[in-house]
Amino acid sequence: MPRVLLIVNDIESGPRRLTQWLIDEHLDIDVRVGAAGTIPEPEALGDYDCLIMLGGGYMPDDTAGAPWLAREAELVRRALGTGMPQLGICLGGQLIAHVGGGAVAANSGAPEKGSTPITLTEAAAADPLFGGLRTRTAFIESHVDRITRLPEDAVLLARSEACELQAFRLGEAAWGLQFHPEAGPENVRSWNADELAALGFDKEELIAAADAAQPTTEVDARAMIAGFASLLRHPETSISEGS
Repeated sequence: MPRVLLIVNDIESGPRRLTQWLIDEHLDIDVRVGAAGTIPEPEALGDYDCLIMLGGGYMPDDTAGAPWLAREAELVRRALGTGMPQLGICLGGQLIAHVGGGAVAANSGAPEKGSTPITLTEAAAADPLFGGLRTRTAFIESHVDRITRLPEDAVLLARSEACELQAFRLGEAAWGLQFHPEAGPENVRSWNADELAALGFDKEELIAAADAAQPTTEVDARAMIAGFASLLRHPETSISEGS
């Protein structure tokens, strides 16, 4: 059974429904919490088959506010070097971009909150994670920071109206997402209405939009995770073979 190292960077941005989906895909999950100091040394990656990193309210190089990010970056670097599959969500995706030579900027561009229309690029059709998704879908967003430049040779897989770099693949086994496939309308309901209003969003409108998009969002999110799990169960399959 493939073993997953899943890193939680912020208690407010946990795995949510992703946990059950990974179990449904017959994966063994080892959850580590950055703030608890339980992230393993890079050498321990040999005990796992993939790396998944979740979101959080930090910049990827904010080792003062989140000291564990230094070790997490080393895990990313090692996984990139060995070709181990890895999936980064929000902060996790920004960390892959940062380590890979891209750029991430704080409070950059328009913030995105709630269910957001996402458009896949032509390259996504041949991608193991995105190939089974609708070309026009929606995912939950919650960010004010963003990737502003992809690493060299990264492949852009998805964009939104307000954020050009929504998803990418680096090499054949590393995926970075700005959106949150693990989040649903229940997460939007937990957000602070006053904080949303300060960013120009109405909480009730965000909830209604998330509820309306939920059926499509969940189908596409499950398909993405199923594609990632398939790579773990069939590591001999390359990008070109899967296209």
